[in-house]
Amino acid sequence: MVKVQNKTNLFDRIAWNIVVPVLLLAAVGLYSIYFAAVDDPSHMGSPVKAVAMQGLWYIISVAIVVFVIQFDAEQLYRIAPYVYGLGILLLIAVLFFYNRSIAADAGAKSWFKLGPISFQPSEVMKPAFILMLARVVREHNDKFAHTIKNDWILIGKMLVWLLPIAILLKLQNDFGTMLVFIAIVGGVILVSGISWKIIAPMFAAVFVLGVVVIYMVTTPGGQSILSHFFQPYQFRRIMSWLNPSTDTSKAAYQLWQSMQSIGSGQIFGNGFGKLSVYVPVRGSDMVYSVIGESFGFVGSVAVILLYLYLIVQMVRITFDTKNAFYSYVSTGVIMMILFHVFENIGMSIDLLPLTGIPLPFISQGGSALIGNMIGIGMILSMKFHNKDYMFSQAGDF
Repeated sequence: MVKVQNKTNLFDRIAWNIVVPVLLLAAVGLYSIYFAAVDDPSHMGSPVKAVAMQGLWYIISVAIVVFVIQFDAEQLYRIAPYVYGLGILLLIAVLFFYNRSIAADAGAKSWFKLGPISFQPSEVMKPAFILMLARVVREHNDKFAHTIKNDWILIGKMLVWLLPIAILLKLQNDFGTMLVFIAIVGGVILVSGISWKIIAPMFAAVFVLGVVVIYMVTTPGGQSILSHFFQPYQFRRIMSWLNPSTDTSKAAYQLWQSMQSIGSGQIFGNGFGKLSVYVPVRGSDMVYSVIGESFGFVGSVAVILLYLYLIVQMVRITFDTKNAFYSYVSTGVIMMILFHVFENIGMSIDLLPLTGIPLPFISQGGSALIGNMIGIGMILSMKFHNKDYMFSQAGDF
């Protein structure tokens, strides 16, 4: 590593093409949370209080981004095992100190309760896992050439680091969050240099497995086998996804109301703050229904395009870096955010089953926001430190 003098001023070192769309999404989030609370004050409380609390989380998240951005690639590489270990300890602790009331409602033992504040440690585990995964891939690729045998060994290493998280999330009954970690691994595999002779059949096998599991959910025998892995409420979610009109008063009520809400917005929406369809948990899981009902198809697509712009800009920064470790980190962050967007919007319109995954930077909640903003901080770090070092080869610090 050769450190060189950075003559670029601080303003130019900030990736504003990342910051601006995140701020716009935050503004959409505050709007959506306010009117979701207006529509459902019994569950969300005062609209002003709901927005103030979310605003506080944004302020905390920005402070965390400013902190994270100070770390360059070498420092992130060094702290990866420590933040991963801390994340594992938090996932273990929540099994003993989880919030009983949330577990009774949601079926998952994945939330701490500290006074009026709830916190989900698996959300901050996501960026910690991304760092560890990037370090594992970087170390392996530095030591071994890409052969079929070595590529399988690399996949095995990645799965070994995923295994403790998978076990702990299973104990928490949090299958939806587990899907995010699987998506992160899948994304990093794609850019890790592993041969397509392995990747193609592996991804095909995962797709076939998903189809088989969905089919088994629809049969009594299949449900009996899968009952060892899934909870009854998870079966109901998949069944309501496959046929939401069968039980619109119970299992499929939330999904059906979300579809009704988004559909009522039609092309241009009903207008600013005009919500007439009740949707449960509207400020968090179903926040996209606020956008759809208020601003219709046009507004809904605009939000999707804003996410697309953010993803594209993150990809551009990834290509600009000469550091392999950074590229693995950014790929993990991109997959984390992309999967959240795809799953949340998909479940709101019945393209995907309900999982309780929030919409990044928009949904109400602090732990998910902090997890995503840590990821943004790591992406911003790439440009912030890009001119501080000269690299003799792709993997050097």
